[in-house]
Amino acid sequence: MSDFRYEVEVRVPSARVWAVLLDVERWPEWTSSVTRIQRMEVGPISMGSRARIWQPRLRPAVWRVTSFDDRRRIFAWTTRAFGVSIIGRHQVEALKNYTRVCLSIEYSGVLSAVVTRFYGDLSRDYIAREGDGLKKFCENLPASHPALQADEHVLSTAQNS
Repeated sequence: MSDFRYEVEVRVPSARVWAVLLDVERWPEWTSSVTRIQRMEVGPISMGSRARIWQPRLRPAVWRVTSFDDRRRIFAWTTRAFGVSIIGRHQVEALKNYTRVCLSIEYSGVLSAVVTRFYGDLSRDYIAREGDGLKKFCENLPASHPALQADEHVLSTAQNS
């Protein structure tokens, strides 16, 4: 098993970061590690939700949400490739003066050592791009952005956190 982890501090309320993160089809607006995401169901991300993700240098993959806790602002999704299970975890944590975002990619399975030998550097690069892009985007996001307009509860929570 191989695990790659990246943390970033974002200077906006955690509810805002969480709203942007859950608006997965808009990820290409803020991370160069994703060129396109297509949701396979309608409605908010939840347990079992699926999305097809296109990333540079990788084949498109279907990711399925396997863990989701809106209250704790954590979700994980999983895909399989080359006989390896890949889990992408996303956690948004409210701290006193900032929000901490923790991203990780975990490879497991019989061929995980071989796959991570070839894709380890790319994985590290992509989660760093995701974290840094999310930070920059959220810190410069206007309140009128669709990710924040979709849910009035998110807006009121963001203003109070």
